[in-house]
Amino acid sequence: MNILADFLARAESFGARAAIIEPGGRSIGFAELAARSDRVAAAWRAQGLREGMRVILALPLGIELYVGLAALWRLGAVAVFPEPAMGLKGFRAALAASAPQAFLAGGWYRALRFLLPDLWRMPMQLRVREGDDTAGLADLSPEAPALISFTSGSTGAPKAISRSHGFLAAQNAAVAPMLTPERGGEIDLVAFPVFVVANLALGVASLLPNWKLTDPRGADPAAICAYAARHGAGRALVPPSICEALAGMSAPTPFAQIFTGGGPVYPDLIARLRAIHPQLRLTVVYGSTEAEPIAQLDAEEISDADWAAMRAGQGLLAGPPVPCARVKIHDDEIVVTGDHVNKGYLDPSRDASTKLRIAGEIWHRTGDAGRFDGAGRLWLLGRIDGKAGGLYPFAVECAARTWPGVRRAALIEKGGRAVLALEGEATHESDWRARAASLGVEVRRLAAIPLDRRHASKVDYAALRARL
Repeated sequence: MNILADFLARAESFGARAAIIEPGGRSIGFAELAARSDRVAAAWRAQGLREGMRVILALPLGIELYVGLAALWRLGAVAVFPEPAMGLKGFRAALAASAPQAFLAGGWYRALRFLLPDLWRMPMQLRVREGDDTAGLADLSPEAPALISFTSGSTGAPKAISRSHGFLAAQNAAVAPMLTPERGGEIDLVAFPVFVVANLALGVASLLPNWKLTDPRGADPAAICAYAARHGAGRALVPPSICEALAGMSAPTPFAQIFTGGGPVYPDLIARLRAIHPQLRLTVVYGSTEAEPIAQLDAEEISDADWAAMRAGQGLLAGPPVPCARVKIHDDEIVVTGDHVNKGYLDPSRDASTKLRIAGEIWHRTGDAGRFDGAGRLWLLGRIDGKAGGLYPFAVECAARTWPGVRRAALIEKGGRAVLALEGEATHESDWRARAASLGVEVRRLAAIPLDRRHASKVDYAALRARL
């Protein structure tokens, strides 16, 4: 097998239909992407690149990245993706964890080899250049590694995850029911690079983001909407931080549907989006780097009782688990298994704290506390180690974000006390303190609550604790 097989089948039938569109308007069709990757793979094979060799990537998000990725998989080589949000530190960590044999770079990223001595000694330097021959498609076992990526590191040091061709196929199959469009010729604005791969397999065009992915809070929502409308993008796959920006607009977005995840999607954000864009279909996806997706929720399915429960501090509704995921609550923690769930890290010593064996099967510990309701839907309570004063974070944060003037909330334990950090309008501070006192929680107002570096959608609790 080969993860590219579905894409190549689509490429043959879709021909010149756009597969990837860059912000500047440059695009590449399915057939051209397939043909270019074939010629690039042939050039790399002539350089000595072989099946199983690891190649660390340093390419801007664009057409060349996906041509290069497809060329690597044609040969059975393994792509190593450093976490962009971690910068040079993350690149060094990826080098140390994966021990690659080749370096694929483009644009100014080629200068990295002058900054990192390990790259000087790399036996093979690659660029996205086409040869005169073709390489075909390697026939691999499902267990053959295809991709090494890294967790965000928001709850500790980033961990390297090796995904096989079989695993990526299972992951694509897991998201296919959610992402398969209802009409042909769909164009998606995609802010998650891995979902471009899923779209290629589905035959859906991906419009790449026109904002800096490592700075989503700097994104201009009006520019995003104008850009999407110009290219006819009817759907968007974006983190909650971009949803926050869109919720601040007075005019409706051009999107018929938005998929969001990568961080908690609080009820106040859902309510604001639906108030401004009442025709918008909003799908919230819960998952992690190790297990994507776990559960999904269509916002129109949230009942009045659900809204009241979230405002009352009963947690954050995530919806029913997706059919391919088996989910349990083990000692208050959400654990999951399935063909699309990672069973171990590149460094096996990292497995002990996040993997669990139940009845002979390996389950992934999400680190999130949760519960099931009577309808079998999953509710999130926050990090399992984030309890403060006997309260889980989301129980308090969901409620606090509905208080007057609150923009963002984060509950932590500090000095043995439960402290609720609030970002918002100072004129409401006395009201916040009165409400928090009834919960036995102390309030601290901050100008800005620190967020994760990957999507700016999750509270960086370690940085918050240091700031307090």
